[in-house]
Amino acid sequence: MLYYMSKITVTVLLIVVISEVAKRSTLMGGILASVPLVSVLALIWLYVETRDVQKIVDLSYSVFWLVIPSLALFVVLPVLLKREVNFYISLGMALLVTVISYIIMVTLLNKLGIKL
Repeated sequence: MLYYMSKITVTVLLIVVISEVAKRSTLMGGILASVPLVSVLALIWLYVETRDVQKIVDLSYSVFWLVIPSLALFVVLPVLLKREVNFYISLGMALLVTVISYIIMVTLLNKLGIKL
């Protein structure tokens, strides 16, 4: 239980630090947020828990391929906000487009014989 609480604490602290830094500097917040900290933490937690290098390899490939459709969020959200669409509606629509992008990417990869 202590291990899981440690994982949660570290992860939450990272998110809080990034949001606090972004209040002062969107550039620094963007740099911190763009570094794949969550992915790195997930790789570390997975390795510590399983010692299974193949799972690390598989997760790394999955993250690589799924970063591409995740970028849709960062294109759609600012476009909608610049058009003065309500923040929560913009975020919801950007998330929906991102989910659709994930589905398209996974379908395309499956057709190309790349299994995630």
